[in-house]
Amino acid sequence: MTSLDPAIAARLKRNADGLVCAVAQQRGTGEVLMVAWMDDEALHLTLTTRRATYFSRSRGELWVKGATSGNTQAVHDVRLDCDGDTVLLTVDQSGPACHTGARTCFDADLLLAPAD
Repeated sequence: MTSLDPAIAARLKRNADGLVCAVAQQRGTGEVLMVAWMDDEALHLTLTTRRATYFSRSRGELWVKGATSGNTQAVHDVRLDCDGDTVLLTVDQSGPACHTGARTCFDADLLLAPAD
């Protein structure tokens, strides 16, 4: 098991399952691609490899985005929010980000249209 930098680990506010929310955003456009979860190991691997790595709550294991689909996320930068409970990954997405094949996980259900 790899080890997250203790200074970073100390700043994280994890949920009851030891996870932090991770938002992936397309570099250059700001488009929100997906939301996933990270444990300390996933964050460490993301920071050291620049390949988006998440923790699958349903499978109970780490997964590198695109390892099976080929739809990878090359990580440009990672930021921690002011509360320490969410990380923002700025990525270069290759292929669809959503497991449904959509460009983003937010393409399907518009709940409130712009007021313009």
